[in-house]
Amino acid sequence: MNKLELLLNVSSELALEKDLKTILMKLTNVAKKLLNADICSIFLHDGKTHELWTIVAERVSEIRISDDKGIAGQVFQNGEILHILDAYQDPRFDQDTDRRIGYHTKNMLVIPLINNKGITFGVLEIINKLDDTSFDHEDIDLLKHITLYVGSIIENFYLNDIIKQVHKDLVYKLASVTKFKDKETQNHIIRVGLYCTVLARELHWEEEKIELIQLAAPMHDIGKVGIPDHILLKPGLLEDGEREIIKKHSQYGFEILQGADSDLLQLAAKIAIEHHEKWDGSGYPNALSGENISIEGRMTAISDVFDALTSSRPYKEPWSFARALDYIEAEKGKHFDPSLARLFIEKAAEMIQIKEDYEDD
Repeated sequence: MNKLELLLNVSSELALEKDLKTILMKLTNVAKKLLNADICSIFLHDGKTHELWTIVAERVSEIRISDDKGIAGQVFQNGEILHILDAYQDPRFDQDTDRRIGYHTKNMLVIPLINNKGITFGVLEIINKLDDTSFDHEDIDLLKHITLYVGSIIENFYLNDIIKQVHKDLVYKLASVTKFKDKETQNHIIRVGLYCTVLARELHWEEEKIELIQLAAPMHDIGKVGIPDHILLKPGLLEDGEREIIKKHSQYGFEILQGADSDLLQLAAKIAIEHHEKWDGSGYPNALSGENISIEGRMTAISDVFDALTSSRPYKEPWSFARALDYIEAEKGKHFDPSLARLFIEKAAEMIQIKEDYEDD
């Protein structure tokens, strides 16, 4: 297989891969094959500790070095490529790692990883030509191309993580708007999303779909912003007319969230209007039954009820976990999807742990 075929093959493989470390390990293996080298490592910069650490390393679990020490430190600081012909003759080379793992570094190519703003954020090292020659200009050119690819992948992964976290924060803030009108806490909405996540993982959903329900389910009650305070905050029992008004929050939530291009908001709209539907058709607002209710709506229904039962409210004391789980068991096939109810009960230990980890302030 020639070098072009090797690059094309790994590119098609990586297009389907989701785990950053797996992607980088595959890329370092390709780099070794292309350059006929023994070891390839990737260092990233830790700005808090001012260290370079190996996200991919061979023969050791992790290496951490000061970001201004050694050959890697110089490459990081100066943003230059270093071609080391004899590592042990270079005073910058630290021999301690070699001694620790019983290795002998001969020659090296060390190249900076640079983001699209021109800032160096890591270093790639490739060590020891396997044919006892030294790296040449063709090797350097190849490694430049590989590090552009590596740098782009790492940058995109970390940027996506930041975007996801901002997205999550915004969703929770949006969903918790209702706490200014209702006594439920922001922890309630977080817990409901996490209960749904447990169910989704047990059903072997893809990670992207799991992330969607974790963020969509917390918006189930956003329609409560449209309910008058004198009804929503009433400490005693509701009259029939008041109960009908409060039921409208499902429709209001749907109307707030519908029509967006975002997959997340589309799912949140569906959950908002369905989370009070019941398996036997006795729920609201549309008296849907069975699988006519989306699975996300059915998951949120169980999660919301469990959390409400086990939480303190102005009009009631919290139920015990055992009592709430007995209720879910009794409502299988009536309020709840029987298979999801069984699964929720099977995963009771995880659900209780979520409740305890995110207990109300």
